[in-house]
Amino acid sequence: MRKIFSEEHKYRIWRKIWVVLADQEYRAGIISKKEFEDIKKHEDDIDIERILAIEKETHHDVVAAIKEFAEKAKIGGGKIHLGATSMDIVDNADALKQKEALDIIKKQLQTILKQFAHLIKKYAAVPCVGYTHLQPAEPTTIGYRFAFYAQDLLLDSSMVRTIELNYLKGKGLKGAVGTSASYKRLLQNSTRSVEEFERQVMNGIGISSIEIANQTYPRKLDFLLVSTLSSIAQSLYKFAFDLRIMQSPQIGEWMEPFGKKQVGSSAMPFKRNPINSEKICSLARYIAQLPRIAWDNASLTILERTLDDSANRRIIIPEAFLATDEILQTAQKILGGIVINEKRIKRNLESFAPFAAIEIILLEVAKRGGDRQVFHEIFRQISLKAWEAIENGENNPLEELLVQRKELRKLMTEEEIKSLIDPTSHIGNAEKKSKEIVDRIEKISNL
Repeated sequence: MRKIFSEEHKYRIWRKIWVVLADQEYRAGIISKKEFEDIKKHEDDIDIERILAIEKETHHDVVAAIKEFAEKAKIGGGKIHLGATSMDIVDNADALKQKEALDIIKKQLQTILKQFAHLIKKYAAVPCVGYTHLQPAEPTTIGYRFAFYAQDLLLDSSMVRTIELNYLKGKGLKGAVGTSASYKRLLQNSTRSVEEFERQVMNGIGISSIEIANQTYPRKLDFLLVSTLSSIAQSLYKFAFDLRIMQSPQIGEWMEPFGKKQVGSSAMPFKRNPINSEKICSLARYIAQLPRIAWDNASLTILERTLDDSANRRIIIPEAFLATDEILQTAQKILGGIVINEKRIKRNLESFAPFAAIEIILLEVAKRGGDRQVFHEIFRQISLKAWEAIENGENNPLEELLVQRKELRKLMTEEEIKSLIDPTSHIGNAEKKSKEIVDRIEKISNL
């Protein structure tokens, strides 16, 4: 990702665009064969230090790059950039870089979805305590919880494909205000139309062009792109933040990988901090702010062009990709070595899952002729007593307290009560729905 957004790569793409433009101008009879061949010959002969030195004098990066190129291509140098405005080069180059970068993101997403699919399959039917308001609630399954994160990432993957297919476009060759006036004048003695000429150049560059532009491509495209990266960051923030909670000693059900020689704290040797999950959350919060800047760029670039967008988008687009890439790589490390503490999960289930059975037992009591309101109060009193025992460090006595109630035993047997308290009897369709998400991931992976 750093290579894609490096200065060297930028200048190489600029050179590629100038050579493709010169090629099509030669084919249209605008420049001579000698001029084109000279331009082509020096395509890879780039001196970045010289470009930067010229830029110090001109205060214009594109002009500096043209001058350095022309110094090398002494025959064709005078025809470099003919008919173009700076953003015909810069915007098309930016779109190419975004295309390359998005391809990395897409592959990273596919890898993470496969990792989630593996975990979902493995734990689809393994019950665990569900938490609402950070309080123990009804049971769910480990796989179903992973399926929630995977579903978010499937939505992100769909957004990436939409951006890639419909909104990742260059400016094309449209000149100073988007009307292609300079190219139309250049082509006035040619049989080729401006539209055909633009299409041929863009085919050579390797990206399609937006239909309507001004001096730049619409900055709304940046907003949609950065928003998609922000969405990916949000999905993995949710996963990482949940993992941090699950790793806390009070719950202790999941842990991110921790190396044998890894140090958690310089002062407290016992610490096992979830630093990778914390890094994901930190970077994701940064990425979350960038769509607002892209929104402003789309809104505040006045009429056909002002430079309100120029300086900040040189930062926000590369950094949005770099930070998202880092988040995705870090998430892969976590998922590849995540520790699922099944003993702790079982213990938490034994402590808290029986409470969820109260709802089922209450429904069953009502079906068998019991007074719902009377039994609701009985169960409330029993639950408070059982909760007090847990808070005192004792095992959950709820099952025993229920079995002891004569009112309840008149309506159901001890075996029935114990069966309803079993958490595996109250996970609904979690296993089925989890496996459906796996099927969706596998379909995408096979595309």
